[in-house]
Amino acid sequence: RVFLHPVRQHEGRKGPTAMSGTAKSNYVQTFGKKKNAIAVAFVKQGRGLLKVNGVPIEHVEPDILRFKLYEPVLLLGRERFNVVDIRVRVTGGGHTAQIYAVRQAIAKGIVSYYQKYIDEQQKREIKETLLTFDRSMLVADPRRCESKKFGGGGARARYQKSYR
Repeated sequence: RVFLHPVRQHEGRKGPTAMSGTAKSNYVQTFGKKKNAIAVAFVKQGRGLLKVNGVPIEHVEPDILRFKLYEPVLLLGRERFNVVDIRVRVTGGGHTAQIYAVRQAIAKGIVSYYQKYIDEQQKREIKETLLTFDRSMLVADPRRCESKKFGGGGARARYQKSYR
């Protein structure tokens, strides 16, 4: 026997995720990179929400590196983050690289949000504060892993040579 299922009509998205033509929210999308980890931050007008892959920033693992995620917040003050919601998606790399990528995405996101929607003077102050603390918060680290070559065990190491 062959069962035929009725074809369902696609009704589109419903609820708060649906974008209507009249409502336009203020948001910016920025990214952070470290080695093979890529983090994309979605910064929009809100009430101070900070989430990484759907998890609040307070519960991000590993807990030893959690302080690195707090750095932009601690440097700029919580009041600057109370006007925005930041949601970050991160993929690739290891634990440490992901933490550094998220940290960079958050810092770049707050700078570009202030530039686009608030004012240039505050954006300059924020950028100056972040750059004086650690340049890697706004500027990506270009170092990458060098590939292995033939004739050796790694990128630069060669196999041991014997003369007799």
